[in-house]
Amino acid sequence: MTDPPPPERDEALKRLDERIDAMAASNVRKVRHVETGAEAGYKVVGELFGGIIGGLGLGWTLDRFAGTTPWGLIGGVVIGMTTSILLIVRSSERTQKTRTAEPPKGLGDPRQDD
Repeated sequence: MTDPPPPERDEALKRLDERIDAMAASNVRKVRHVETGAEAGYKVVGELFGGIIGGLGLGWTLDRFAGTTPWGLIGGVVIGMTTSILLIVRSSERTQKTRTAEPPKGLGDPRQDD
C-alpha cells in the first residue's frame, strides 16, 4: 500500500488550489463600458474625418512619388470615404448590440405594466 502524502505536500496543494481559484476569479469577464450618446458621436466624427484625411494623405503621397496627379488623390478620397463608412457601420452595429443585449440594472422596462 501507499503511504499518505506528507503534510507539506497537502499544504502546497491547498496553496496551489487557492492560487488557481484566485486566477480564475481574476479572469472572469468584466462588464464592458457602454458608450453614451456623446461618446458614440465623437467616435463617429473621428472615424469619418480620420478615414478621409488618411485617404487624402495616402493619395497625395502616391501622387507625389508616382506622378499620378490627380488620380491618387481622387482614389485616396474614395478609399478613405469607403473605409470611414465601413468603420462607422461596424461601430454602430457593435453599439446597438451592447445596448440591446441587457438593460441597465436597476431600471425597469417602461413598456411593461407591473
